Amino acid sequence: MEPLTRTNYQFPGQTKVYNGKVRDVYSIGDDTLVMIATDRISAFDVVLPKGIPYKGQVLNQIASRFLDATADIVPNWKQASPDPMVTVGVRCEPYKVEMVIRGYITGSAWREYVKGARSLCGLPLPEGLRENQQFETPLITPTTKADEGHDENISKEEIIVQGLVSREEYEQLEQYTYALFKRGTEMAAEKGLILVDTKYEFGKKDGRIYLIDEIHTPDSSRYFYSEGYLERFEKGEEQKQLSKEFVRKWLMDNGFQGHAGQKVPEMTDAYCQSVSERYIELYEKIVGEKFVKADAGDLEARIERNITEYLNR
Repeated sequence: MEPLTRTNYQFPGQTKVYNGKVRDVYSIGDDTLVMIATDRISAFDVVLPKGIPYKGQVLNQIASRFLDATADIVPNWKQASPDPMVTVGVRCEPYKVEMVIRGYITGSAWREYVKGARSLCGLPLPEGLRENQQFETPLITPTTKADEGHDENISKEEIIVQGLVSREEYEQLEQYTYALFKRGTEMAAEKGLILVDTKYEFGKKDGRIYLIDEIHTPDSSRYFYSEGYLERFEKGEEQKQLSKEFVRKWLMDNGFQGHAGQKVPEMTDAYCQSVSERYIELYEKIVGEKFVKADAGDLEARIERNITEYLNR
């Protein structure tokens, strides 16, 4: 399969296009968004030079599944998924913060803790924590939503003082975040997984808050395998995990962390295929079903046909 790394469509009623790191978002009229999950892959805020076969289908179908499974908690933007790589939904005005929630101390939070940080986004952290230790209660550690470059950690009070979100609405976002994380944790446990941390994005339309973008995918979330978690934790060993972390680790091992002057290591076809296989494994473990590869004979034409047929209904 030749991965889909760029799109250039002209759909009925199209008004503009936004190309994100991974998704291409087409605006249809004033109220509809068509989001295509391409096979691009990013790490350290850099889009890597080669695409990963079936990655877009994996991400879109996981996100679509979890949007349906959490619609009773908070309304979400999804209206339909007319193609395995596409979600169509309502256009919302995004909040300028991302709601990151952490059940365990790992990743960037752990790296800051090792350097001596004892607070995270204004929340105090106790002494004596160990890597991958579970927090007594999950912590919400929001970030700013950057149009370009890196998102930055920010506290609840800074968000409110800067007028990014009102206190009343922010507290509603907190409630939704805790409830979504609880549901995601329960669904993960059924599959023998631990939902370690994740992020949610919200928007507003007609005075109502909606969950937008993707949810509980391996690009936006970190999962550990439940089996052996405690044993590995007690021994101080690395956890067996499901996330995009394996790509970041490969890049770091080859001298790339997105810094100026660093070069992305060569992504051979064999390497890209191995990443594809990992993403399919992630899908099957998270969803609990066999991954069915969509017909990729003429990917661009298939996507255009499916979206156009949906929009013309």
